[in-house]
Parts: sequence; C-alpha cells; structure tokens
Amino acid sequence: MKDDDLYIRFDWAIKHILRDKANFGILEGLISVLLGEDVKIEELLESESNQENDHDKFNRVDIKAKNSHGNIIIVEVQLTRQLYYLERILFGTCKAITEHINIGDKYDQVKKVYSISILYCDYGQGDDYVYHGETVFKGIHTGNDLLVNLKERGVIVQHLPRKVFPEYYLVRVNAYDKIPQNPLDEWLTYLKTGKIKEDTRTPGLQEVREKLRVLAMTPKERRAYDEHMDNIMVQNDVLDTARDEGRAEGRAEGRAEGRAEGRAEGRAEGRAEAIIELALNMKRQGISTEAISRITGLSDSEISALD
Repeated sequence: MKDDDLYIRFDWAIKHILRDKANFGILEGLISVLLGEDVKIEELLESESNQENDHDKFNRVDIKAKNSHGNIIIVEVQLTRQLYYLERILFGTCKAITEHINIGDKYDQVKKVYSISILYCDYGQGDDYVYHGETVFKGIHTGNDLLVNLKERGVIVQHLPRKVFPEYYLVRVNAYDKIPQNPLDEWLTYLKTGKIKEDTRTPGLQEVREKLRVLAMTPKERRAYDEHMDNIMVQNDVLDTARDEGRAEGRAEGRAEGRAEGRAEGRAEGRAEAIIELALNMKRQGISTEAISRITGLSDSEISALD
C-alpha cells in the first residue's frame, strides 16, 4: 500500500485523535452503521480508561459518549485476550448506568447503554465477525415476547425490554476475511487493513480519509505511532510463541508419562511455564506490572520475583 493510502489504525486514533469534537463524525459513522440508525454524539463522558497511560502500552482503550437521545455509548478497543472479558463489559455497562443516576432519582432516569467492543484479538469461537447481544423476555410456554409499559413523552406506551436493557456488540476484527459488500464490511476492512475505497460513501469513513492519513502526522507523531505498531507486533509474537510452547510442552510431558494424569500434568506445567515466559518477556519490554498481571493472571509479587 502506498504511503498516501495509509490510514491511522483505529486503536491509536481513538486514543489520540477521536476525542476531539471536530472528529466525532468518525465515531458517529461507526456507531450508526452498527446500530442501523443515525447517531449523533453530544459529548464525551468521563471514563477511567479514557485517561492516557504511558506505562501501559496494551491497556484497553475506550470512549464513553452520550448521544442526542441521552443514551450512553461505550466504544472499547481490546488488543489482547482477557479471560473474563464478558464479565468486564457487563461491569462496565452497570457502572455506566449507576454513574448517571443520582440518589433519589426515579428509575425512569436510568440510561440505555450500548457497549461496542472492537476486538483485535481472538476471542471465543463462532462463524461470524460481528455478534449482537440484548436482553429479551420470552414466555416459557408460548415463546412470545413480553411487552412492558413505559412512560414516553408523557404517554404510557408498550416496549420490549431490550429498549431498557444494555445492548452489546462484539466486533471480531481478526475473524473478518471477505470482500466488502456493505457499509459494515467497509468498516471491518478499515479496522483490519487500514484500507478504504476511494469512492466510499460509508458514514465515518469519508472523515477517516480526510483526517486520519498517516502522511498528515507530524514527524514526532509518526515516530510514536510506528513505535506503537512495533509494540503490537512484538506483543502478538510473544503471545503466539507462549501459546505454541505451552501446547508443545504439554504434549511432550503427556507423551512421556503415557497416562491421563501425565497428560494433564504436562499440559498444566506447559501452560504455567508459558505464562511465566510470557510475563518475563513483557517485563523485559517495560510493560507495566498491572498490564502483565491482567494478561497473565500472575500476582504483583509473582511478577516482581521474575528475573
């Protein structure tokens, strides 16, 4: 790809560029394509992960925004696998709800939350690259949807529970491998390869072409960006190597024992050694103890003891 066709990767852009109100159109485009409705961002809201952390190169990145309907939208980029990822995004949506209702408010002040995860890691098994989750109430005998009464603009109307409960979108970037046929595919193509059709009319991608060209970066920004991409490549290589070594050592130990317990013990030891090797390599790269602990599951004291 020629330099003039290179566009800044989305995880970098969301952390450094898309927080500017002048660039909201990019996020609005992605969210509109996913939700299937026109979305306008009114403001960005405070979020712990919004804060820059120079010591944690692989920290998740997220933006929390409020749209013109008062709904809360969390757009999160995840670079590495996390064992309890579903639990974490559930916690994030619950926290967003409680943060935006005051003590004494009526429950009609509870905000609808959309959680959008852009996953640059292999997470779960499935034959699709975008998954959508929502809460539904089905009759166990009839299979019918439950309708609930809500007050809307002073009138009591009936709605499905999904209008109240959070919705989740998991975008599995690595699982996408096709020629784009629609706006969502065009977005996945950009997220994975950085490529955008010259004649694109997809919401948000026109703004990407105008504002996220790599050539438009200053020399200092380009050096930081190139270092970020190098770190990601090293991290992915370390993770792949650790997984492969763990599987190989587990199989070798299992064969040597020749018994079921030997295979189980071999796999366990292989995984443990692979995790330690992974943590040690990350520590040598200057990655924070907090990040190493989150990825490997090792405690701070165990990480500190690694030489």
